[in-house]
Amino acid sequence: MTKALPIVVGVDGSEPSLRAVDWAADEAALRGLPLRLVYASLWERYEGTSLADDVGKPDEQVLAEDVVDSAARRARRRRPDLDVSVDVLPEEPEYALVRESRLATALVLGTRGRGGLTEMLLGSVSLTVAAHADCPVIVLRGSHDDRAAAGTRGRVVVGVGEDGKDSPAVRFAADEARRRGVPLEAVRAWRCPAYETTDHPLMSGEPARLHEERAVEALDTAVADVPADVELHRHTVEGHARRVLLDAAADAGLLVVGAKRRDVTFGLQLGRVAHAVLHHATCPVAVVPHRV
Repeated sequence: MTKALPIVVGVDGSEPSLRAVDWAADEAALRGLPLRLVYASLWERYEGTSLADDVGKPDEQVLAEDVVDSAARRARRRRPDLDVSVDVLPEEPEYALVRESRLATALVLGTRGRGGLTEMLLGSVSLTVAAHADCPVIVLRGSHDDRAAAGTRGRVVVGVGEDGKDSPAVRFAADEARRRGVPLEAVRAWRCPAYETTDHPLMSGEPARLHEERAVEALDTAVADVPADVELHRHTVEGHARRVLLDAAADAGLLVVGAKRRDVTFGLQLGRVAHAVLHHATCPVAVVPHRV
């Protein structure tokens, strides 16, 4: 029997990471999956091996073990029946969490941890992992209530791009909406390029209408396989995709966007829309990879 892949959470003792533990515990319970808590840090680079010889363990490793044990107790208090495991890894958190994503159903992160600069809108770890992970990455943006549970009132919003009918982002969003018992709002942004506009009174509005019709067709194609038991709302909106999605998700429980993954080892591979909503959304954001 194949073992179920866990929900993985990156923890470091910061308040954002503890909020991520709460959210991930709910998500794991919703899906009937185990929860895995991971602390990753290169403490050996800074403390050296001599300290480990003197006291048994580097101070940072002792701290890391305390952090994951405390997070595990928190998750079990929230969800007593949850299968929770922990791990402490002596390596850069970005690399460790991207590797963890290969054997995870989803990966949950806070906006930034103890090392985040105050002027950053999103921590470098969260941004890098969202850009390279093999599984969906949920970053806990906004002043939400740290809940991902059945009966949660906030709807799920998904941005519909160019993936076509078999969209991983739409599938993920529909599954989240169904499990929570909330509506799914599928949004497709469209724009009429300036060079297609005309001042002729008989042609006024014609190019815009054609672009909107194409947007409606693309949206209908993308949501064609959404299960019938999911309450579905469709919207096409004129404007920049990032602004349209941020407005649509202003009071949502979750915003879902896709991110194309190409077979290269450099660059963020995130896209401008995903990058923008990760920095500015007022609700949790799920970035769902799509191999091309």
